[in-house]
Amino acid sequence: MNLRRRALQALVVQEPAAKLAAVRAIPPGLPVGAHEHLDEPPGVPGRPPGLRFVSPQQVPRRSVHTLQGRAALLHSLAHIEFNAINLALDVLWRYPGLPDSFYAGWLQVAVEEALHFELLNDHLQTLGVRYGDLPVHDGLWEMAERTRFDLLARLALVPRTLEARGLDACPVVHSKLLEAGDQKAASIIAIILRDEVGHVALGNYWYRKVCQEQGLSDFDTYGELAQHYRAPRLRGPFNRKARLEAGFTAAEIDELERLDTAFRSALPTS
Repeated sequence: MNLRRRALQALVVQEPAAKLAAVRAIPPGLPVGAHEHLDEPPGVPGRPPGLRFVSPQQVPRRSVHTLQGRAALLHSLAHIEFNAINLALDVLWRYPGLPDSFYAGWLQVAVEEALHFELLNDHLQTLGVRYGDLPVHDGLWEMAERTRFDLLARLALVPRTLEARGLDACPVVHSKLLEAGDQKAASIIAIILRDEVGHVALGNYWYRKVCQEQGLSDFDTYGELAQHYRAPRLRGPFNRKARLEAGFTAAEIDELERLDTAFRSALPTS
């Protein structure tokens, strides 16, 4: 049993505690099986069968100054982290023929995402809510589905686009939770931000490496992939410090800010 097969086994596990155990049971030094062809089984990705999926607009949003509001926010974040576990596992098994360091990096991401989910889910239960009690949306996995046959697009549009949004959102969420007096939740967000810088950096590294191998401009190719695969528009403010630490260039961040400013300027004024 090689690393990629073990990752696929963990991916289809539905129950959260069992998935966490399956991820943590994968030995880091296991042979990768990089060149083995694997067929996708039914049940990808494994998720609790009772999850209720709605559009992003229908996910409940309430003030974090109420218990229900904090629970709704943390439930949404727990769902993002559960999806992130599955995304890391999916990259591990789906894309063959890469260096061992590629697979080692994404296994570490899966382990850290499992910790993030566990921390959020445990704290969520102290508020009287369990993962799956509230509706969720599926934007992260929908992008994974669109890019399933294109490694370059997956790297461009999941870790360095959708997951990078967390670099921008975490400081805002952290401040709100502190204002609401939830020190425990705020400390979990700080851990997530610390680790997500590394996760996005990993995506940036491999995105640029694949672009280089294919003789592509990483800057121009990103815009083409974002348009082709219908990536969501990124909204500011952007966490420049964290994005620079995660491997984005100043020119890339400047372009994000330029596009965001142009979009806001074009909006009708009331």
